[in-house]
Amino acid sequence: MDAITLPNTITFDKDNFENITEILQNDGIILYPTDTIWGLGCDATNPVAVERVYNLKQRDRSKPFVLLVDSIEMIKDYVEALHPRLETLMMHHTRPMTVIYDKAKNLPENAVGPGGSVAIRVALDPFCQQLIRAVGKPLVASSANISGEPFPSIFGEISSEVIQGVDYIAKHRRDDKSPKEPSVIVKYDGKGELVFLRE
Repeated sequence: MDAITLPNTITFDKDNFENITEILQNDGIILYPTDTIWGLGCDATNPVAVERVYNLKQRDRSKPFVLLVDSIEMIKDYVEALHPRLETLMMHHTRPMTVIYDKAKNLPENAVGPGGSVAIRVALDPFCQQLIRAVGKPLVASSANISGEPFPSIFGEISSEVIQGVDYIAKHRRDDKSPKEPSVIVKYDGKGELVFLRE
């Protein structure tokens, strides 16, 4: 088991994971609490669903989404190479950290960036971990706002336009009033140096 993988023993009675999984397997998009802020999600390997998230957010197609996985092992299924130093860093980094990888694989064209790059984060939140395991695929995790508008730090800040545009809204953490922040974003440059793009 990876050092950052959480135990699969917590139950979330308010949300039916079988129902969510069925929605995600049928081009659906969901509104859910990620390990950072509330996000719009879908099966990241489904180009139809990914396109629906772009349309709902009114987002430029040149700005791909962050993807969530449940483990370092899952990352290896979707990137060509994982730098050994990154693996060590992810095991010891306590704050949610998104890493940009140069070359994606096994993902649709609209889920990756220019030149084939992809941004992936190993989810540290138990709810996200179990949801990803239930689906068996990485999930899109894009802030639950229309592009250009402020991201919601709590559920109550999400606009009605976003809420009405999804197929399922998670019940978990809706009452949480603790403001959340986006993740750290890092990338290795051509010299093998770690660069923090957002701290």
